Amino acid sequence: MARFGDGVATGPNLLGAAETAVKQAVAPLDRRPDLACVFVCGDDPDLVTEAAHRAMRAADARTVLGCTASGVIGGSRGVEETSAVSAWTAVLPDARLEPFRLETMRTDDRLMVLGMPEAQDDDVVGVLLADPYSFPVDAFVERSGDVLPGLPLVGGLAGANGGPGSVRLFIDDEVIDSGAVGVVLGGPIVAATLVSQGARPIGPTMVVTKAEDNILYELAGMPALSKLEQIVAELSAEEQALAAGGLLIGVAMDEYAEEHEQGDFLVRGVVGADTDESAIAIGDVVEVGRTVRFQVRDASAAEDDLTGLLDRFDLPSVEGALLFSCNARGRAMFPTSDHDIEVVRRALTAGGVGGFFAAGEIGPVGGRNHVHGFTASILAFGPADAASAHGE
Repeated sequence: MARFGDGVATGPNLLGAAETAVKQAVAPLDRRPDLACVFVCGDDPDLVTEAAHRAMRAADARTVLGCTASGVIGGSRGVEETSAVSAWTAVLPDARLEPFRLETMRTDDRLMVLGMPEAQDDDVVGVLLADPYSFPVDAFVERSGDVLPGLPLVGGLAGANGGPGSVRLFIDDEVIDSGAVGVVLGGPIVAATLVSQGARPIGPTMVVTKAEDNILYELAGMPALSKLEQIVAELSAEEQALAAGGLLIGVAMDEYAEEHEQGDFLVRGVVGADTDESAIAIGDVVEVGRTVRFQVRDASAAEDDLTGLLDRFDLPSVEGALLFSCNARGRAMFPTSDHDIEVVRRALTAGGVGGFFAAGEIGPVGGRNHVHGFTASILAFGPADAASAHGE
């Protein structure tokens, strides 16, 4: 029997869809699941809440985690912008599961996040789902390495068709409307993470020679905007069109690498330009001396990046996986909503693959946790009997 299962069901009867998706997800298992994840796409928050409770009861797992989303992934397909429920289940023998709920508290001079479990020596990975409207997810994730050293976080930002106030998060038998939820997995578990940012480099690598906060003033000794204009002028017409539609910049994760190619960068957006200063603003803070390279993104680059990373994945075999795909992927980038799950299943030959289309994806790049956009963030599980081989 399998250790992982997944299911998806659609239709206006959201309660029936919840039961059907969970039934599909538990069918391959030979025992009660230890962990179940449930994701719901629906218009009515009250009905979504009822469907979540129905799914959590049906799963009967030791820990249940989930959220609302604009689309769900499971049953070998993706479903966007229609009433649907996906479920994913896992049998994790002897694993330690620590579910948590995060809340914020404002003090005189800062915002504190409360509820994260204390770090344990055998922590393996954490799954985090957050309401982007009520929780400071970017700041929490970017600083997580300071308080949770060495713990990779994978997950996504919940969404809902009704916008702020309609997001729901699920943790065990609770449905909440703010904050963040998750689970820390520890003990004898073999797991690995992968983040496909879906961008390809253009132009040369450059050293940041003058910067302040998120403003780049000089690249390779030239005014940053002038350098960008020079690079774009030398591109093909196709790449110039991609750059005009949404230019990105990659920050090299390994400054000591001899070459920096696709997949070697933390990709962030170019968000503005100042012609008077010949400066550009980007979606991150980059220090002087860092290596950067401009990037573009399209369906071809996204597919090549995901396929290439999966080909180099560091688990010899994968039994199950969670997939958090950006809601700007799916039909917005590819011919169908099924693209990412089809690529993952084909490359990893995993039995149970489930997840959702996120409003932002969480995953580690270069050994640090980040919140991303336009990415596919994956948490894959290897065989239980491989734990000893990985030193678990």
